[in-house]
Amino acid sequence: MNPRQELARLIEGARNIVVFTGAGISTESGIPDFRSPGGVWSKMKPIYFQEFVASEATRREAWTRAFTGRAGWTGREPNAGHHAVARLVAKGQVSAVITQNVDNLHQASGVPSDRIIELHGNASYAACLACGLRHELPQLKHDFETTGDIPTCRECGELVKTATISFGQAMPETPMKRATAATLSCDLFLVLGSSLVVYPAAEFPLLAKRRGAALAIVNREPTDHDEAADLVVHDEIGPTLSEIVPIDS
Repeated sequence: MNPRQELARLIEGARNIVVFTGAGISTESGIPDFRSPGGVWSKMKPIYFQEFVASEATRREAWTRAFTGRAGWTGREPNAGHHAVARLVAKGQVSAVITQNVDNLHQASGVPSDRIIELHGNASYAACLACGLRHELPQLKHDFETTGDIPTCRECGELVKTATISFGQAMPETPMKRATAATLSCDLFLVLGSSLVVYPAAEFPLLAKRRGAALAIVNREPTDHDEAADLVVHDEIGPTLSEIVPIDS
């Protein structure tokens, strides 16, 4: 039995799958990853949360990046891998999609928002750092380009930031709790396109394994968790999942 056939067997036999996605699923949509040569952080220095809060110049740089799309995190379309995950969710096999990505592509592929747990936030909108009010980027961009003023909250006047988790910013408590609960209840934890080097997120596959779930990893490169996995598939995510979960399934 080849790796794809074994993965198909694991998926078919699972009743409660948690899908965990990293940058590797979205690189197939043309979104660059963060850490590899040629990735986002090799082209521009990350902006730390404390710098954003403390410096007007840093906030202006952050918003310039967001409005020009220099990081390349938004504006792409879901690929075959995203759509295959959406089909698994629609079939009732997937209870949660935990993602490290901020690109909104799981939502765009048709996965209901209440099934998606975003550990690192979402780059397609912004939020007030004080009251949490959501702000849409097109309006903020219009105001920024018209007046040159750095975005502030329309309700309380405090700082507004894209709704992503920056370096130095605390992990969001509610998504972490939801991800933990989903991990503890699954019978198959399926990793798609994550290098599994960023903690605490990288702990979830091991937690699932300790609680008796099967662990399958689909990633082009080896990960530190490969030895713990029941199955490792070093292959492209879109073609692999499209074969296992075809459109007419």
